Amino acid sequence: MQAVGSHADGTLLAGRIDQVGVILFNRPEKLNAINMKMWDGVAEALDVMERDSDVRVVIYAGAGGKAFTAGADISEFAARRATAQADTEFSQITARGRDRLANFPKPSIACIQGFCLGGGMVVAMQADLRIASHDAVFGIPVARLGIHYPLEYTELLISLVGPSRARLMLFTARRFNSREAFDIGLVDVLAPKDVVGESVDLARTIANNAPLSVQASKFTIEQALKEPVRRDLASLDAYTQRCVESADYREGQQAFREKRNPVFTGA
Repeated sequence: MQAVGSHADGTLLAGRIDQVGVILFNRPEKLNAINMKMWDGVAEALDVMERDSDVRVVIYAGAGGKAFTAGADISEFAARRATAQADTEFSQITARGRDRLANFPKPSIACIQGFCLGGGMVVAMQADLRIASHDAVFGIPVARLGIHYPLEYTELLISLVGPSRARLMLFTARRFNSREAFDIGLVDVLAPKDVVGESVDLARTIANNAPLSVQASKFTIEQALKEPVRRDLASLDAYTQRCVESADYREGQQAFREKRNPVFTGA
């Protein structure tokens, strides 16, 4: 992997494998628990990935093999989230990183090994696709911590697993293994042998397709999940026009006629 950058004092690393960007949560001694500084690092790294035209897909992963991320750094709670006001301030400070995850325009994949809990679930659910190893463990322990899961993340959870399974996860705070997570729709692909290799292979498959078409599909799916009155129809029409007028559209047709693999440039 070609190194691209280091953020949040090295606790968040960014790299690239060909046209695949990689963002690595790098606190293995803390099971990659996310502290406040790391949320800023997420925003910085995603800004770099968005500007890099060579990056077509981004993978989120955790260092060490034992955890994707075990969630928020609970050691910060006493100092930064002890009261309702402090918790609100914490949310405001970390909002940029969370917003970048939610609105990142390129397709993303969560490569999940080991623990994926709490705030780690937030990162995983914001990804477009989730691939899990045989030892992946999922959970949202808010009921054991006495805190409230925000509406935006509850909506995300419901969109993936449905309201009944969301109740089961939130009410019980129980942990789900990778097979259970796959069965309820939280995980898209199980990779019992090589989750990193399969994540990179999937990312490369996506990266080899027409970038504008993939981004248009991502945006269209996001709009389809919204209430009709909140849909950005003008942008949907613009995506249609841009795709039809693109050089990649012509390349796709020509490659089909010539019975060869297309070579897309994103133009």
